[in-house]
Amino acid sequence: MARTASSHPTELELEILKILWRDGPATVREVRDALGEQRKLAHTTVMTMMTIMTDKGYLKRTKKSGGYRYEPKVEREPTASRMIQDVVKRAFDGSTKAAVLQLIESGDIDEGELQELRRLIARKAEEQR
Repeated sequence: MARTASSHPTELELEILKILWRDGPATVREVRDALGEQRKLAHTTVMTMMTIMTDKGYLKRTKKSGGYRYEPKVEREPTASRMIQDVVKRAFDGSTKAAVLQLIESGDIDEGELQELRRLIARKAEEQR
């Protein structure tokens, strides 16, 4: 039985999106070279993935001087937000508190990050008053 299509990018799709978000429009070769630091993939594999991502609506492809340049059609923050909301819903029964507690308990958080979290929590509390 076929797996249900995800409404979120796969791990490799997300790696490709991160490169394009960081570096801007790029060719398949440029993306493959950037992935090379983390993954050794054939040019055709990356080309196939980027074609699939174009079909899914994650990327826009533009013909440029004998080849294609790809750029993200989806933005980083809304994509990350949808992914996090999905994890909270599925893994924590929709409880943001449980998800945040898990992150705090299982993560290495330094004093500066804790101060930033306190500031964000205080701002959120003020907004809800």
